[in-house]
Amino acid sequence: MLALGLVLNTLGIGLFCWAIFALAVYALPFFVALSVGMLAFRDGVGVVGALLIGIAFGALTLAVGQVAVAVSRSLTMRVAIATAFAVPAAIAGYHVVFALSQIGVPSLTWREAFACGGAGCIGGTAWARLTVFAETRPLDSVGVAENAPQPVLTAATQE
Repeated sequence: MLALGLVLNTLGIGLFCWAIFALAVYALPFFVALSVGMLAFRDGVGVVGALLIGIAFGALTLAVGQVAVAVSRSLTMRVAIATAFAVPAAIAGYHVVFALSQIGVPSLTWREAFACGGAGCIGGTAWARLTVFAETRPLDSVGVAENAPQPVLTAATQE
């Protein structure tokens, strides 16, 4: 019975860690959805209306962020958008790892160290998941044709 408990505990923690990393990129859209939904509820829309408005704004935030990173030519703009998504994910990651580390780590110093490391890992995961949609483009050079024909190599040459 003890072995089954250990196996299920390990699987549960692994599933929880997978969920944290998989959902890291949704921290900013969730924050936007929650904020807009609460604002709509305060203005008298009702529970269902606030829920629908919050979901719509959260989905719109995620879609606009991914499309903006994917089509942006400016590296500065891509970095700014990816940072806007990665910072809330890093903050959420810090708090999750800090809370989980309280289970087995008695030292506050080590809990802080684990939480900072977790924040970096989860923020980096959100950054990577968002920038995966960005197409790498070669640097634009003056005087170089974009669609220049490539030379064709032949299998046999005749002299």
